[in-house]
Amino acid sequence: MTHPIDRRDMLRQVTAAGLGSATLNSAAAQPQQQPDSAIARENARPGTTDWQLTRVRINQGAYRTSLIEGYCSHQSIAAGETLSVFVSTDPASRYQLDVYRMGYYGGTGARKVATYGPLEGKPQPVPPIGEKRLRECQWEPSLEITIPDDWPSGVYLGKLTTLPDEGQPYWQSYVIFIVKDDRPADLLFQCSDNTWQAYNRWPVNESLYTHPDGAHSGGVAASFDRPYGKYCQIYDHPLSIGSGEFLLWEFPLCYWLEQQGYDVTYCSNADIRSASDITRSRCFLSIGHDEYWDLRQYHAMKDAIDQGANVLWLSANCVYMVSEFSPSSSGQPDRIIERVASYGPLREDELASYGEILGPFDTHGPDERSIVGARTIVPFNGGGDWTCTKPDHWIFADTGMQQGESIPGLVGWEFHGDPDTDRPGLEVVGEGLVWAGGTRPGRWTSTIFPGPKGNFVFNASTIWWAQGLASPPGHMLPWSHYTRPHGPDPRVQQITRNLIERGVGGG
Repeated sequence: MTHPIDRRDMLRQVTAAGLGSATLNSAAAQPQQQPDSAIARENARPGTTDWQLTRVRINQGAYRTSLIEGYCSHQSIAAGETLSVFVSTDPASRYQLDVYRMGYYGGTGARKVATYGPLEGKPQPVPPIGEKRLRECQWEPSLEITIPDDWPSGVYLGKLTTLPDEGQPYWQSYVIFIVKDDRPADLLFQCSDNTWQAYNRWPVNESLYTHPDGAHSGGVAASFDRPYGKYCQIYDHPLSIGSGEFLLWEFPLCYWLEQQGYDVTYCSNADIRSASDITRSRCFLSIGHDEYWDLRQYHAMKDAIDQGANVLWLSANCVYMVSEFSPSSSGQPDRIIERVASYGPLREDELASYGEILGPFDTHGPDERSIVGARTIVPFNGGGDWTCTKPDHWIFADTGMQQGESIPGLVGWEFHGDPDTDRPGLEVVGEGLVWAGGTRPGRWTSTIFPGPKGNFVFNASTIWWAQGLASPPGHMLPWSHYTRPHGPDPRVQQITRNLIERGVGGG
């Protein structure tokens, strides 16, 4: 028998629900430091906001500054190894390099670890377009840094600043590298740097997308031996020059994880070669735009999941293009990537809508859904709200989310759909429409599936997931296809916390 609820009882329930939501919002916004965390101790050290660029001038085309620019000899490097930094200044000028480790550091976003200089800069040559439209610099090294033992694993930005005569303006840009280690951390944070390089248009308009025969034409390669130009998609962000895409997509998660004090270590795409590279951590994190994977990465991830790895795809457009690594002209491994195929055969709707752009490829790799749970679909681009479809699932614990409740604007600008419904135990935990060009609907799906050893694989289905976690200094919210996320949201923070705590607990 049911009993009617009078108006006063209803008001009391609504008020209690509101207070519960306020408590959640307050609790989720607060750092929850992990006990005796090396990351917490590192972030207790003094930070600075001076890591940000102050004066940037794009003076060569749309993406490049020739005033001061550079690149590093490694995507990632371990303590005790030597990093070469290659710098060009045109006109010749003295300059300084300040190196920062990125993190939380009391809300400043970075800690300064070293200064080098004054150094003498000179113009270095722009390489001609070579075979496969490759632009590969062969500059003289400007300085060499032996990575100290006390530089913890992390993402490091080098801020290049010219030192002009008095009364003249100075100019700046970044170099970027990752310090890696091999310790068994709770979380392994993989930067999506293959994708950074795939879209890098330095010096004029050379990327894996700028072949005259079409954006996805074969026979195109990209080299890590060149500076990163200004970010070239969605919105204008001069702060990005030289930093790849880290500041746009990965940085908010880095900032939030280190604010929380989680035990995290960092790596590049090139560091994922075998299952043991992944299973040394309890939980693997893919962040942002993780489109380009070598087949060795795919097989390493598949084996790692079979061995019990927990995986969080806090990202989208993941594992979409097979991009083989090859050595540089000097023989250094993994310095060139080339798009050779798609993961999984292209579907009829993809060929019908984008056949001219996409190929089709003569061959294809394995279906990425086997390691992600869903895949990139047509339309590729768009935006929408992230909507809960399974509120009783453990990922929503302590969020207060209800069936059909949405987080505005969190899905974009690329996403996953077409879940692997043949996968035993796969569940759709979020689903909804995404709008391409503001008019064409597509359907995104966020999924989770169990691994064979009590582990799990979660797919957030949005490049913008990290935007719901934090908004560090210097960060701009993206805007694409008439959609943008709103920034930090306690529900995104709590879902992520639930996933991490289950992931580092062993499933």
